[in-house]
Amino acid sequence: MDADERYMWMALDLARQGRGRTSPNPMVGAIIVQGSEVVGTGYHQAAGTPHAEIIALKKAGEKARDATLYVNLEPCNHHGRTGPCTEAIIKAGISRVVVAMRDPNPNVAGGGLERLDSAGIKVKEGLLENKASKLNEVFVKFVSTGLPFVGVKVAMSLDGKIATKTGESHWITGEKARQFVHRMRDHSDVIMVGIETVLKDNPRLTTRFEGGGGRDPVRVVVDSTARLPLDAKVVESSSTAPTILAVTEEAPEDKCRALGERGVEVLHLPARKGRVDLHALLKKLAEKELSTILVEGGGTLNYSLLEDSLIDKLYIFIAPLLIGGKNSPTPFSGAGIDDLSRAWSVEDIEMKQFDRDMLLIGYPVKKNGQSA
Repeated sequence: MDADERYMWMALDLARQGRGRTSPNPMVGAIIVQGSEVVGTGYHQAAGTPHAEIIALKKAGEKARDATLYVNLEPCNHHGRTGPCTEAIIKAGISRVVVAMRDPNPNVAGGGLERLDSAGIKVKEGLLENKASKLNEVFVKFVSTGLPFVGVKVAMSLDGKIATKTGESHWITGEKARQFVHRMRDHSDVIMVGIETVLKDNPRLTTRFEGGGGRDPVRVVVDSTARLPLDAKVVESSSTAPTILAVTEEAPEDKCRALGERGVEVLHLPARKGRVDLHALLKKLAEKELSTILVEGGGTLNYSLLEDSLIDKLYIFIAPLLIGGKNSPTPFSGAGIDDLSRAWSVEDIEMKQFDRDMLLIGYPVKKNGQSA
């Protein structure tokens, strides 16, 4: 590993420290090196706060002059909540900039690098680009499509069941796997479920760590006809995170009004096949700058998202249990397919283990090559 690659890995590691806190901005880390000495480091901590490059430049001070800056994403060249990083880099006297990837926003991609080049700064791009792109896959999806990144979490038995035939599902996986799910919630803007999950399990949909802490995501319940009980935990819990109910015009006005009086935000959306149009829902959530969604069921919602090609990533926990029963629910119900040539494959698979439970992480892709 040469010096450039080593310092870029450091920048990527720094960027990860902002996970779950920078939305809708990307995770960015910056390293400033003078000779063989690291003279400044920084990472973006939250939207509206200084960018990684600005923090690193401030720490480096005069030592930034004629130094090399390593950053995992192209420095910005536009005014947003903060000023352009390119001008600060030029002013500090940085002589060389190494960038992992260009900004995926089609309106600004390459503009920052061009500005640096025009100021006489040597620019190297594309180092560890694939790693940088995967790190910020949420941001890439959000700015390139205008839609949130959707991850679906499933906990199932070895024979593919998410509950018994009577609906019992607590708990299929063990404590370590469940704690990892709470970290996933902490890193997500939204946790989404279907109304059947709420009616069966009455979940709080909050982040709970041993010893406290963590951030609750926005709770979204997909409920075409507003069946959400007024005393449901997602309505009555003391969480500071809001609850959003996605309904169609078939939802009774009096019920929607009653839920609104209890603090629930009711989104009236168009219907598709008699249910909430999920694409329209994702657009509404994107307008609220909610860029990452964790879906936790149930099977009908999961399959609807899969069928509409709206799932970006799968997190499938597999417990060493056999439940059986043709009427026991599965992670993806719905109509299903009638021909294996139309099935989805799961690609770029990563595996983790939590005691006896396995976690499979992957990306659903249609066998014809289209993303799910």
